[in-house]
Amino acid sequence: MTLIGIGVIIIGVAAIILAIFIGHTLNNLASVLSGVDKTVQKLPEQLDGIFKETGDMIHESNQTLADVNDKLQQLSPLFYMVGDVGNATRKFSSSLVDVTDSVKARTEAGRDIADKNNLGGLYGSFALGYYWLKKRREMKREERDYTNE
Repeated sequence: MTLIGIGVIIIGVAAIILAIFIGHTLNNLASVLSGVDKTVQKLPEQLDGIFKETGDMIHESNQTLADVNDKLQQLSPLFYMVGDVGNATRKFSSSLVDVTDSVKARTEAGRDIADKNNLGGLYGSFALGYYWLKKRREMKREERDYTNE
């Protein structure tokens, strides 16, 4: 055998090894593509299931939203009543603040008069009691007027 014959045999063996390697790689690629094909064939069924579940979820969400809206409509009068109570309480407390300020001003005025005339003790107590009694009557009158509104 000559060197040319040995070279041809080596090239032939290398070609056979290369052909086996390429065949094995193509076989693996074919199995991967087969798996992708099976997955793609199942995809429409899976998407149909997902879309059905999504539709059911949207339907349930709409029902829940409608239920919440209904319950909020039923609670709306309660919120209005609480708001009215808050407004009434605010008006009452503001009138109490006005009365308190007025009593404070008159008490200070009475104290100023007593200090100015050098009257103290018993006269100051009577003046304070008089102003307090007068304010109490006004408060009762205002409270009656307020409840009559």
